[in-house]
Amino acid sequence: MVGLSVFLLIGIIAILAVFFYFVPFLLWISARVSGVRISLIQLFLMRIRKVPPQVIVRAMIEAHKAGLKTITRDELEAHYLAGGHVERVVHALVSASKANIDLGFQMATAIDLAGRDVFEAVQMSVNPKVIDTPPVTAVAKDGIQLIAKARVTVRANIRQLVGGAGEDTILARVGEGIVSSIGSSESHKQVLENPDSISKLVLKKGLDSGTAFEILSIDIADIDIGKNIGATLQMDQAQADKNIAQAKAEERRAMAIARTRNESQSTRGKSKSNRSRSRSSQSYGGSLPFGKSRNHGLL
Repeated sequence: MVGLSVFLLIGIIAILAVFFYFVPFLLWISARVSGVRISLIQLFLMRIRKVPPQVIVRAMIEAHKAGLKTITRDELEAHYLAGGHVERVVHALVSASKANIDLGFQMATAIDLAGRDVFEAVQMSVNPKVIDTPPVTAVAKDGIQLIAKARVTVRANIRQLVGGAGEDTILARVGEGIVSSIGSSESHKQVLENPDSISKLVLKKGLDSGTAFEILSIDIADIDIGKNIGATLQMDQAQADKNIAQAKAEERRAMAIARTRNESQSTRGKSKSNRSRSRSSQSYGGSLPFGKSRNHGLL
């Protein structure tokens, strides 16, 4: 009898555990106390659909307490089944509502499904973010190199979060604008005297178009003087001209030596031919008298 009662007790506990797992009674009580209307059957069906009831119910309670009564259970379940972050979306909607930011549920879920952190985007809309650019190197018209660092203050553009470019594009465009501004300056002294001219010129270009951010300000944090690129280029050009001149001079010298050798060889050839001619003429002149003497002897 004792063993049977223990077995029955274990069976009852297992049945109750399974029942309360599929029918979260305590969670239903919490929802009813918070003013959220949801039935036990709906919570049971969430388990069947493999949707965690805790996530949906907590999100509904948070939205209800914040006054967002238009958010329904079906919308939250659909967003969860689509792979979205329900709690993050509800946090973003509550924050946007408190900050008077126009953000609807459809837009928030679209931003979340696009891979953006919608809650962080709402926070960035309220509290702008400062982005430090890496050192940007540029050369003024007088040939002096300048190394500038800037701080870009941006806030999230909710409407452009889906499909908009990120921080890397902002940094690239700001760096390009700084290089263009310094490069158009007549002297590096003008840039050092008026660094705000760079910020004004860059801001006029509308660098935040097509991005997920809105540029509020661009501040030049530091400018350092680098190398004298103009003098270095002139020295390199002078060295190159010198090397070219030396090469041409060496070429002319080699041609002159070759010409001298050719002339000496031709002179030697002429002298040898003259010597051979003189020798042949001498040998012919010496044989003639001898012939005549022989002729006289015969006569």
